Amino acid sequence: MSEHFSSDSGGSGRSGHSGHSDYSEKDVQREVTDLEGKSATAARIFDLRRIIGGLFVLYGVIITITGLTDGDAEIDKAQGININLWTGLGMLALGVFFLVWLWLRPVPPPAPRLPEEAEEGAPE
Repeated sequence: MSEHFSSDSGGSGRSGHSGHSDYSEKDVQREVTDLEGKSATAARIFDLRRIIGGLFVLYGVIITITGLTDGDAEIDKAQGININLWTGLGMLALGVFFLVWLWLRPVPPPAPRLPEEAEEGAPE
């Protein structure tokens, strides 16, 4: 068992070699840039304003419909106020606010990449 952990195996990562010598600096930079672009796309798709706004609009519609169909008994329980209707309308307004905010101030797209030949000629 100890033969698998000897220092001359080369796979332990402690001998000065990381085991990734097949990758050039340019390949690593390209991979990092691609991952940053994917991350920015995921951030735009899963923006919290979209999720919160959508849920508030959905629940606001459901509660507003419930408020519109409430009978006198439900309204009397809330001391004469149609609480479901007002809560539903408030939730709708908040959800629309979040969605309009998202529409007016979207997450900026990732910065465009430089062409490959411009990257190679740039001084370091």
